[in-house]
Amino acid sequence: MKIDKLSLLKELYGKITIPYAVYQEIEKGVDKPYYKDLSKIDWIDIKHLTTPSFPAYHIDLDLGETEVLLLSKELNADLVIIDEILARRYAKQLELNLTGTLGILLKAKQMYLIESVKELLDELKEKGNWYSSELTSNVLKLANEI
Repeated sequence: MKIDKLSLLKELYGKITIPYAVYQEIEKGVDKPYYKDLSKIDWIDIKHLTTPSFPAYHIDLDLGETEVLLLSKELNADLVIIDEILARRYAKQLELNLTGTLGILLKAKQMYLIESVKELLDELKEKGNWYSSELTSNVLKLANEI
């Protein structure tokens, strides 16, 4: 997480599983100030697909997003965390229970783990994440911050 709130995932979900392709994508950012070596975090399980097959949507998504969807189906995951719009559409078609960064922040506020969604949302935007003004407004309304 670009905002140094990775621990929220542990507090909200306990143990999480990520596909190896996502781990590799994160490793490419080793020089980033927010980098964390996920292989050294005991509550993050990095898994290889047991039956790597690449469905048609693989051509539309990067390898990390594709593996998130495939591994979620393979493990019958309770929840999938994904932000990219097209990958979210595929997740819905696959009938996966879905959230994203903003959903995590909302849940964290509901559970009193953070004080302000807006503060963290602003930090995400400063670090290059883009969210539409409509989505931002809806999220802040749900957080009772506007």
